[in-house]
Amino acid sequence: MADFDPTDKYSWYFGPLSREEANEKLVDVRTNGVFLIRESQSIKGDYVLVVREDSKISHYIINKVQVGGSELFRIGDQQFPDIPALLNFYKTHYLDTTALTFPATRDKVYCRYDFPGKDAEDLPFKRGDILEVISKDEEKWWCARDKNGRVGQIPVPYVTAYKPDPKPVGVITPSEDPVSPPAPTGFQLPKKLPARAIVIHSRIPSIYDKEQLRLNEGDVLTVLEINPNGQWRGQIGERVGIFPFTHVKFMDENS
Repeated sequence: MADFDPTDKYSWYFGPLSREEANEKLVDVRTNGVFLIRESQSIKGDYVLVVREDSKISHYIINKVQVGGSELFRIGDQQFPDIPALLNFYKTHYLDTTALTFPATRDKVYCRYDFPGKDAEDLPFKRGDILEVISKDEEKWWCARDKNGRVGQIPVPYVTAYKPDPKPVGVITPSEDPVSPPAPTGFQLPKKLPARAIVIHSRIPSIYDKEQLRLNEGDVLTVLEINPNGQWRGQIGERVGIFPFTHVKFMDENS
């Protein structure tokens, strides 16, 4: 079952990615229907829907066309008034071998310095904040979103790569700097695995994807493996499989 908001542009829009960069986002994803929208490099103004389908990564061109004085977005033989309408349609309709399930995982950055912002389009942040990268529009300025949903431009020299590993690549550790990078936004990671978690969103995976774990809200799940790409491995009863980390919440160790 798809679990994303088509109207939330900043969850699925990845800006001017190349075909190769888009492939890198999805190459390690094993869930059908994970997708992103990028700008077309060959036709200015058009977009590309990039989707993980079975053993391949598909790139579907989205043409911006004028029909009867109205601007429409065309993919194949289907036309839509806007991209959210297109994505909503393909939540329940197949492209080639799958419908859309959820957007690809975004890169995150750790803020090394305070940035108060100077212009209206800037995104102010504090040292130690974690931001999601929306798009890398320029070499020294990227578009990012903070934990409160605010979006704006950030100076690249003020941030560094962040991943939820014991020692994230490129991130200063507590011994090197008084500010320690926090856990991923909205999550308190357990001290060790396996760890118990409760399912907060139900999910019925494709019947063709045998690796995905079916989730029912309220189920108690044992998390066996935490992966940086957001696809974690867990067990419910005798069933073992992978699932999106956004669907569970870790339980108190004493509960």
